[in-house]
Amino acid sequence: MKLTVVGCSGSFPSAESACSSYLVEADGFRLLLDMGNGALGELQRHIGLYDLDAIFLSHLHADHCIDMCGYFVARYYRHEGGRCPAIPVYAPDGAEQRLTTAYADTPSDKSMSEVFDFRTLTSGSFDIGPFRVRTEKVSHPVEAYGIRVEHGGKSLAYSGDTGVCDGLDTLAAGADLFLCEASFTYGKEDIPGLHLNGREAGAHAARAGAGRLVLTHIPPWTDGERNLADARAVYDGPSELARAGAVYEL
Repeated sequence: MKLTVVGCSGSFPSAESACSSYLVEADGFRLLLDMGNGALGELQRHIGLYDLDAIFLSHLHADHCIDMCGYFVARYYRHEGGRCPAIPVYAPDGAEQRLTTAYADTPSDKSMSEVFDFRTLTSGSFDIGPFRVRTEKVSHPVEAYGIRVEHGGKSLAYSGDTGVCDGLDTLAAGADLFLCEASFTYGKEDIPGLHLNGREAGAHAARAGAGRLVLTHIPPWTDGERNLADARAVYDGPSELARAGAVYEL
């Protein structure tokens, strides 16, 4: 299983990175976790525009899904080879309406579903291609899900956006790599049910016994190195900051 960080900035793109988007590959199958601002352009550095097999949207905030509007254009109006068949899109309830509203001028109210096969997320376990996945609802102001992806005896957990919650511990338990958001700064922001700080992300990784912690979704105004130091104060496993273009082999 191969993980490529397509984008890892939180809230809006930074000068170094697009917003949240992570490519997971195994057995020739390509699953994209989120497609935030700027991610569609960066994705093309790694794979062809039409090479994705499935998409998971953790929630419907723009920094995790807005480039789906551009991807709609690419799939719907493709001139060479005709319109793309519908690709599975696993997302919270209301994703089709949200993206149609954001695009604002689709040919019809159902045009999105002609190229995106929307499948409503709930907490549970199921297969996406060769991957066994588990999704859990996490703590965020809108309906949001974290995901655990397993293949070949290895596991990746991705928090999406969340505050401290039991569901995240469940997803990260024993994961080989824990890709965890750390938007806030310990001792500075304290808004329950919104985001994690570095120390909280580290505490989740420690409780879960995760093999490696990669902090992501760090907004441009947050000091990533401070968040990493705060995580390392409570988690003694390998840890680092996500960076655009980084590749992990599991």
